[in-house]
Amino acid sequence: MKTFFFALFSALIAVAAPAGAMTLQSPDIHPNATIPLRFVLNGFGCTGQDQTPTLTWSGVPKGAKALALTIFDPDAPTTVGFVHYLLLDIPATATSTANAKGAVSGLNDFGKTGYVGPCPPAGDKPHHYIFTLYALDAKMPFGPTTTYAFLRFGIRGHVLAQASFTALYGH
Repeated sequence: MKTFFFALFSALIAVAAPAGAMTLQSPDIHPNATIPLRFVLNGFGCTGQDQTPTLTWSGVPKGAKALALTIFDPDAPTTVGFVHYLLLDIPATATSTANAKGAVSGLNDFGKTGYVGPCPPAGDKPHHYIFTLYALDAKMPFGPTTTYAFLRFGIRGHVLAQASFTALYGH
């Protein structure tokens, strides 16, 4: 019986993450779970600590020259969503935000560089926060004034692989 469950579990893992597929995860924030308060904005009615979560990845394809990371809330009441974080020009050899030496933060939708935690309007249904890592076939001309729109335009035709997960927050 144990062998059956082990085989079933192994098969499910193989279907969920094909061999060689790029993956993105976090020891701090889990897929489809509520984002912990320490990563939530401290302001606009939210009382978080606005700490930047650690993200880790594996399976970056050969040929990748750089990586880009985004955190995006499509549920924000702006008609175009809300960008919480852009981390750009991440070395293709990096395996986490902790060892992404030389990476550059682009502009979030507060018009500042760096991470800004979630804080949807009080009373909204929990918002979805999509964490996405892109493996790119070229280094792009991104810097601290790069916006999400410029990133998405610039990477067209250069994405070798992408990985993402979604987490939730509401108050």
